[in-house]
Amino acid sequence: MKQISVFLENREGRLYDVCNILGENSISIRALTIAESADFGVLRMFVDKPDEALNKLKEAGFSASFSDVVIVEVEDNPGGLAKILKALVTNKVNIEYMYAFVEKIKDKALLVFRFEDIDSAIRVLRDNNIGILSEDIKGV
Repeated sequence: MKQISVFLENREGRLYDVCNILGENSISIRALTIAESADFGVLRMFVDKPDEALNKLKEAGFSASFSDVVIVEVEDNPGGLAKILKALVTNKVNIEYMYAFVEKIKDKALLVFRFEDIDSAIRVLRDNNIGILSEDIKGV
């Protein structure tokens, strides 16, 4: 899946600017997270119109790009995430970062993972019968 990453100066109003651009263009945010440092932040998000969103953000002068990530279905019960992490650790798959979706699909929670080796991660997840969201997120 393609995630949009936007580099933001750590100053007042920058997150608003991004959200306003998306809103003015009828683009819905489906999930987001922000990692910050003293000088800048990285906004990572899924939207319902990724190509349009990326173009509009770049037109407005933002440094934005697509990143490859995997959206994993997690049993929404105690130990659900641990089961997935065990499969990854056992197979020496390194996670660079992860965050959760606000919404659920069926009876599963959704987590976004960025892996050091995405192909190995997908193989391990599939080998362990762990669901991967492979459809567009528009309907989520």
